[in-house]
Amino acid sequence: MATQESKQLALKEKDLGNAAYKKKEFETALQHYRTALTHDPTDITFHNNIAAVYFEQKEFKKCIEECEKAVEVGRENRADYKLIAKAFTRTGNAYRKLQDFKSAKTYFEKSLSEHRTPEVKSLLSDTEKMIKEMERLAYIDPAKAEEEKEKGNEYFKQGDYSTAVKHYSEAIKRNPDDAKLYSNRAACYTKLAAFDLGLKDCETCCKLDEAFIKGWIRKGKILQVMQKSSEALTAYQKALEIDPNNAEALEGYRACTMAVHADPKEVWKKAMHDPEVQQILKDPAMRVILEQMQNDPKAVQEHLKNPQVASKIQKLLESGIIQIY
Repeated sequence: MATQESKQLALKEKDLGNAAYKKKEFETALQHYRTALTHDPTDITFHNNIAAVYFEQKEFKKCIEECEKAVEVGRENRADYKLIAKAFTRTGNAYRKLQDFKSAKTYFEKSLSEHRTPEVKSLLSDTEKMIKEMERLAYIDPAKAEEEKEKGNEYFKQGDYSTAVKHYSEAIKRNPDDAKLYSNRAACYTKLAAFDLGLKDCETCCKLDEAFIKGWIRKGKILQVMQKSSEALTAYQKALEIDPNNAEALEGYRACTMAVHADPKEVWKKAMHDPEVQQILKDPAMRVILEQMQNDPKAVQEHLKNPQVASKIQKLLESGIIQIY
């Protein structure tokens, strides 16, 4: 056991070490912390401080070794759980720096078993996300994705849509940035009447590749079935921006236009209850633009180049107040 006098000497050395640490004079800090240990080898704090210096010096393996000693000394001398938790947290952080995320996870869990803090819970959560992301990236293999897609295509042709979904899902895991795979799976979901899932896949598909016309057309068709004609209209418009002569997109657009504008009085009544539509129609500049569009339908193309005007025109189109095609 350290005497009271030796403990006082140890604390003085610790203070000198802390002062050097703050100045980033790490070697000097180490000397003081080690001297503190010679005076009082039972105090976990000095080991924790030495580990902190090694961490700053990017000597992560040495840091881990020192943290292990800290825990050992802490256990033997019934140290505060918070100090043991601190050693485990620093071990976890050192393993993170070494890109060993699984070991880091283990030590953050050990830290939390000693003393729970929001900071360490957050570190554990971030580390678990990193592990999942690394596993996801390690699983990516475009060649295997292509094999799974082909299997999916075969089952789709046979009308076995559930099995096709499984293969397309595996293909997506193997190559999550391929927009076409989401479009293929959306086609299966449509056949299975799982429209929400199909719509979600279409949205991912269109986000990954805005120029992939089939994604927009498929999205339009699903929205039509879901009786969301104004949203379907927007999807078909996107498709027509890519290819103005696409037969499927034109047919879908016309069908949605008829559905949206089946009862003009009802459409107008509903639109006029929309505060956003009211604001647009009260805007003097927009009133001039709308008048121009009425007199010269081609004028709309110029106005659509302005993003703010385009979004307002889009809103009026969706609400059925105006038509372009």
